[in-house]
Amino acid sequence: MTDSAPTAPAGPADQTHGDQTHGDQTVVFQLNGRVVEVRAPAIRRLSDVLRLELGLTGTKVGCNAGDCGACTVRLDGRQVCACLTPLGRVAGRRVETVEGLSRDEATRRLQRAFHRFGAAQCGVCTPGMLMAAADLLARVPAPDRRQVEDALGGVLCRCTGYRAIVDAVLHAARPEPAFLVTEGGRAVGMRLPKVDGLPKLTGAERYGADAAPADALWLRAVRSPHARARFTVGDLAAVRRRWPGLVAVLSAADIPFNRFGVMPHLKDQPALAEGQVRFRGEAVLALVGDRDTIETLPDEDLPIVWEPREPVEFEAARAGGAADPVHAERPDHVLVGGRVVRGDLDATFAAAAVHADVAVRTSFVEHAYIEPEAGYARRVGDRIEVVACTQSPYMDLEDIAAILKLPREAVRVVPTAVGGGFGGKLDLSLQPLIAVAAWRLGRPVRCVYTRPESMASTTKRHPAAITARACADTDGRLLGYEMTGDFNTGAYASWGPTVANRVPVHATGPYHVASAVRALSRAILTNDPPAGAFRGFGVPQAAIAHEALMDTLAAKLGMDALEFRLRNALRPGQPTATGQVLEASAGLAACLEALRPHWRQARAAADAANATPGPMRRGVGVACMWYGIGNTSLSNPSSMRVGLKPDGRLTLYNGAVDIGQGSNTVMVQICADAVGAPVDRFDLVMGDTDRTADAGKTSASRQTFVSGKAVELAGLDLRGAILRRLNAGGDARLEFGEGIVRAVDAAGARTLILAGLPRDAAGDVLSGTGRFDPPTTALDADGQGIPYATYGFAAQIAEVAVDVELGTVSVLRMVAAHDVGKAVNPQQVEGQIHGGIAQGIGLALMEEYVPGRTENLHDYLIPTCGDVPDIECILIEDAEPLGPYGAKGVGEPALVPTPAAILNAIHHATGARVTHVPATPERVRAALKAQGVIQ
Repeated sequence: MTDSAPTAPAGPADQTHGDQTHGDQTVVFQLNGRVVEVRAPAIRRLSDVLRLELGLTGTKVGCNAGDCGACTVRLDGRQVCACLTPLGRVAGRRVETVEGLSRDEATRRLQRAFHRFGAAQCGVCTPGMLMAAADLLARVPAPDRRQVEDALGGVLCRCTGYRAIVDAVLHAARPEPAFLVTEGGRAVGMRLPKVDGLPKLTGAERYGADAAPADALWLRAVRSPHARARFTVGDLAAVRRRWPGLVAVLSAADIPFNRFGVMPHLKDQPALAEGQVRFRGEAVLALVGDRDTIETLPDEDLPIVWEPREPVEFEAARAGGAADPVHAERPDHVLVGGRVVRGDLDATFAAAAVHADVAVRTSFVEHAYIEPEAGYARRVGDRIEVVACTQSPYMDLEDIAAILKLPREAVRVVPTAVGGGFGGKLDLSLQPLIAVAAWRLGRPVRCVYTRPESMASTTKRHPAAITARACADTDGRLLGYEMTGDFNTGAYASWGPTVANRVPVHATGPYHVASAVRALSRAILTNDPPAGAFRGFGVPQAAIAHEALMDTLAAKLGMDALEFRLRNALRPGQPTATGQVLEASAGLAACLEALRPHWRQARAAADAANATPGPMRRGVGVACMWYGIGNTSLSNPSSMRVGLKPDGRLTLYNGAVDIGQGSNTVMVQICADAVGAPVDRFDLVMGDTDRTADAGKTSASRQTFVSGKAVELAGLDLRGAILRRLNAGGDARLEFGEGIVRAVDAAGARTLILAGLPRDAAGDVLSGTGRFDPPTTALDADGQGIPYATYGFAAQIAEVAVDVELGTVSVLRMVAAHDVGKAVNPQQVEGQIHGGIAQGIGLALMEEYVPGRTENLHDYLIPTCGDVPDIECILIEDAEPLGPYGAKGVGEPALVPTPAAILNAIHHATGARVTHVPATPERVRAALKAQGVIQ
């Protein structure tokens, strides 16, 4: 493989040498303006050649099937999927990848626009988006919005909701807005671009599949084709003799402690199954060897004898009718239950003026992050290092140490950039397998999940079966609420206990229920894939139920649906269903008031549109939510450290993993203001368990509130240390220069020379630390107590069009008002709201994971660029006194009310209520028939 200065490409006949059908060939082509020569089979995927032969890992692989578009490059100026393009087709042609975009001003402007508009969140789809956009702008220098959406339609994004991407492309050919520059103490509240954004735009960012030691072996798990079966494994030595490139085959017997799980008391999942499998896709063996061997060795060549058994399904399990339990120690199939009970429910309902009830069903939902699981492990002396995509490095460390029976200090976890998570990368996936293999073999071992493997084996959103009822008095005051909910937690515990405990707390929605509440939940074990954390921990499912009830009660009372919610909105001084009295930062009423003019205008427009006969019906729905920030009634601490280097630069040692939500940027903004330094003075270390303290997992919308507070305290601690050194007052202004810090106050200026100060183990001359654990209490037997220190609140409006003949639903517009306490970075907050709404549209209308049938991004549908409408964000800043500068989280609140708002809009449009999501055309038509709207 060689490269040289650009030359004119020769004719196609001169570019390919060697046998045209079999074996390696020499292929010559232009790559980012340089001529390269590659010797490889002509049928090899261009994506593999770029990444593995040429080291250009900016081209990402999300599916290897042309479904996600992450591998988009330009071939002779037009976008193609590199994963579907054989090497032989590029002979004598021009290939451009994201690494080459900076070669001309037009594409540099495009990169800058993406950076300025926050168009990259996790960033794994960004190279594909940039290449597709570059193709468009080369042909259409000033496109309109529809042209941009069409051009980007082949590239999937799971994070952004696409709006910022489209805006960036539209502005790339226009005058560029100026970048904001911060002064010390003025970062919080500014719309700053991501501090880690540029590497995502140039191809320099490294994700789990992008780097590994050169001598790393490859690992592939062998997975069960059955939902439930017993199995035996025969002579593996014979397999190794037939396949010389196979270095090892690991089984359960090779794992020192073959159990893991997110709950300390529920380590119930084996890394490799022990004689029986409990879900389709469960790993039974791990093949380790050279890449070609482990990818081509067929499962049929392995001596596994299967004895399939009848799987336990959700309906039978929740009814207690399945005789043979998934786990012998759970004969009733119930993993755990949740309970919140207050007041006399029967008497309350008997005395109420109006009642409403609903039954809701939801399906499995796949996280569908564009980056499949990937990483590597290596043994370093008596320690194991795992470098992989993860949302929870310290949780990974603890389980890996237990699995290998090593002390915690013998394990290091280094998170790579994470190409989307949404809760799905909280659980262990490949980490135990690569760690065990690397430890036993003494060689680095890497693994990259295929898309079908990722979708078959990793956790999903819990399917739910919920029944609920509510009642109110004649004035429209909520009096009582009852909910029972069963959640399919699949074959293993995962986050089932969290869902079972969180849902009853949130069951009533963000409303004051005056008299009585009874909310009960169960996590049910089945032979389905494990259900885990997915942006909301069951609260979106519960919101569908309580928001349907709010609409029904309002209609029975002749009240406007928004005004009914406003009358019952939780306010400071009112108790929740758990008896917790909110003292501050309960901004739901402000959210609803902000939505009121939009609501009235949209409802009037829909009513006018519906006055014209025809199959298209317009509807407008509203839904509200609340979400407890952090763990439920559990200790939830975060620790942070910030250091000052001898050269005058600051380093934030940040254990909070950024999975695309922007926490790296938010943490630096908070720290900058606490110290009194500009943002551009900071360097960042993220997640490395050897270099950062435990900041807790990236989940439960906790990082801005919990870790952000720890960062604020750390910054203030460092500021105090500097001021003490300089004998300066607390109101002094700090100025950071090359090798110095200067404090300026009323007494004048004093300078601290840093070079002569002693350095600590990290090379810092001064440092500050902070720790924050939100105050909560345990819940008693009736669920009474303080489960969360603060809550996010929101209300959203959905405008939809329903074709009553076809049953199709289009979301036309969303307006989202969110109480975020304080928007540390409004651009990042809006990005989270956009992305959450996009995922909520998927949950409401199209996403339904079926094991064995929807294990790719062709059959499993997520929203594309054309499915996400205009979104207007309204940020309500009802400051949280405990939060950093008043801030609290928005990651999960962004999604929670969206499906409910869409379903309420469908009801407004048609009079039919869909209660089984996703609301696919056949389900919409069934609801319309049941209501008599159609025959």
